[in-house]
Amino acid sequence: MKAALEEAWKYQLLTYPNPAVGSVVVKDGRLLSVAAHRSAGEAHAEVNAIKEAYHILTKDEQILQIDNPLHIHNYLLAHCESLFNDATIYITLEPCFHYGKTPPCTMLIKDLGFKRVVIATLDPNPKASGGASYLRQKGMEVEVGVCEEEAKDLIEPFLKWSRGSFVFFKLAQRLNGTITGGTISSLTSREFVHKLRSKIDLLVIGGGTVRADRPILDARLVGGRAPDLLIYSHKKEFNSKIPLFGVSDRKVYIEESLERIKEHRFVMIEGGEGMLRATRMITDWYLWFVAPQCANDANYRIEKKLTFLKTQRFDKDILIWSRNG
Repeated sequence: MKAALEEAWKYQLLTYPNPAVGSVVVKDGRLLSVAAHRSAGEAHAEVNAIKEAYHILTKDEQILQIDNPLHIHNYLLAHCESLFNDATIYITLEPCFHYGKTPPCTMLIKDLGFKRVVIATLDPNPKASGGASYLRQKGMEVEVGVCEEEAKDLIEPFLKWSRGSFVFFKLAQRLNGTITGGTISSLTSREFVHKLRSKIDLLVIGGGTVRADRPILDARLVGGRAPDLLIYSHKKEFNSKIPLFGVSDRKVYIEESLERIKEHRFVMIEGGEGMLRATRMITDWYLWFVAPQCANDANYRIEKKLTFLKTQRFDKDILIWSRNG
C-alpha cells in the first residue's frame, strides 16, 4: 500500500476533478505493477495496474497500444481468463462502483477473479462508493483500513473541491528562504507548476508581483490551457503590455477583494510574503519548492503553523506539501 500511495502522490492535484489514487498488483509474493490514475477521463489506477501486470505475466504487447479505458476493460476481460485468480490488488481508495467516464473498476476486479482486495480507505463519494461491500457479497476477501490516514491525506483536496473549494499556495524559495531575484526552481519543477495551472479554475496573484515581475502566468511549458486570473490589488491601473494581459481565451479580474475565490472549486495562489499574509486564512495547502541555492535578498516568513504531509524530488528541487494548521 505504501508503494501505491507513493505513486498516487506523483499525480496529486493533476487528476482534478477526480481524486488521486494508486494501485498495486501482487501475485505469488511478487509485486507485478505499481500504477496511478493520471488524469480525469483516463484509466483509473486499478485498470492501469492490472494492465501492467497482465503485460508482465503474458508479454502481450498489444495491450500496451490501448489507451481508451473501456477498450482496456474489454481486452482484459477477453484475454485474462484465470490469470488473477490467486492475485491481490491494493488500492488507496475503494474501487468505483458506478459508470462515469470509465466503467466501474469494482466489476472488473470481480470479473477477473482476484483472490484478495486491500483498500486503504472507503470512498466518501456516495455516487461511487459501495464497491467493497459488493465484492464481499460476491465472496471475495476484502480488507479495508491499511494506511488509512495516509490515504485520507491523499484525497483531502478531492473532498474539499467536491464540497466547495480547495485553495493552495505555490511558492518557490532558496535554501536560505529568499524568494526574489529571478528564476528559482528547476525546469522539472516549473513544468509541474504549469501542469497545475492547466488544471485549476482560477490563479490568484498580487498586483505588486504583476508590476514587478511582468509575468505571463500560462501553461506553455506543457502546452496546457492558461488559467483565468484574479489580480488582488487596490490599484486598478496596470500596463496593458504586461504579458499576462495578452493571453487569449482568459479572463482577468482586478479586484480589491478575494471574494471571487469562493466562486471557484480549484484555486492556486502565487506570490510573495504579502500574498502569504493576505491569504493565510483561506489557504488549505502550501506547496513549497525548495531549490539548492542561496541569495542575498530579504527572507520571508509565514506566521502560520503548518502540518507536514509529503516531500517529493523534482530534479534538484524538493517539493514540500503541507496543510495549513
